[in-house]
This record gives sequence, C-alpha cells and structure tokens, in this order.
Amino acid sequence: MLRFINKYSSTISVAIMKLHRNCPDGGDWDKSGWWVMAPGESKVPYGGDLDDLNRYFYFYAFSNDGRVWDGPFLERIPWRAFNLCENTATSDSREVGFRQLDIGSNDSFTVNLL
Repeated sequence: MLRFINKYSSTISVAIMKLHRNCPDGGDWDKSGWWVMAPGESKVPYGGDLDDLNRYFYFYAFSNDGRVWDGPFLERIPWRAFNLCENTATSDSREVGFRQLDIGSNDSFTVNLL
C-alpha cells in the first residue's frame, strides 16, 4: 500500500506514476491523480502489495498555498482527475517533474508531506 499523509498546513493534491507493463496507450507506466488531502488527512492512491509491482513509484504534489513536491522526471498531466498511460496527454496537460520513491522490498510505504 502506498499512503500519503498531509503534515503540511495547507491542502495538498497528489499525482502518482506506477509500473504498468504494456499500458494500452503506450509505455510501461501509468499516471493518475488527484488525491486531495486537507491538513492531517491521508490518502492511499495504491492499495496493493508494493513489492509485487516494482520498487519504484513516482509522485508530484502541490499545495493550495503554492508549495510543490517535485523532481526531475518530467511527465505531462492535466489539472483535472486523470488515469493515463505515460505516453498519453490531454489538451489541458502541463509538464511537471515527478519525484522518485524507492520503496525497496517493502509491502507498504508512507510518504509524509511536510
């Protein structure tokens, strides 16, 4: 299970990318979002056994007050709710940088957004 906890003072929205070999629209990853969390709230964007899928997941998050949790892995995603293959974009997509999570051999992993 992949869990995010909002330990920040503002509402946060999270998008993730996870392994999906031969994703129907191309590539081996899918991307989905948005999980919206008020301060103190948590969300589980992936409820399966993590080490059965892959040791790497990616996420991008932003808060209502402008804070961003990002990284160097660029991907195009829309502002609205989505579930797309990595090589798919929509007309309202924008490019953001995803941050890599190495969950190792853990069955579950929690990300505290501070």
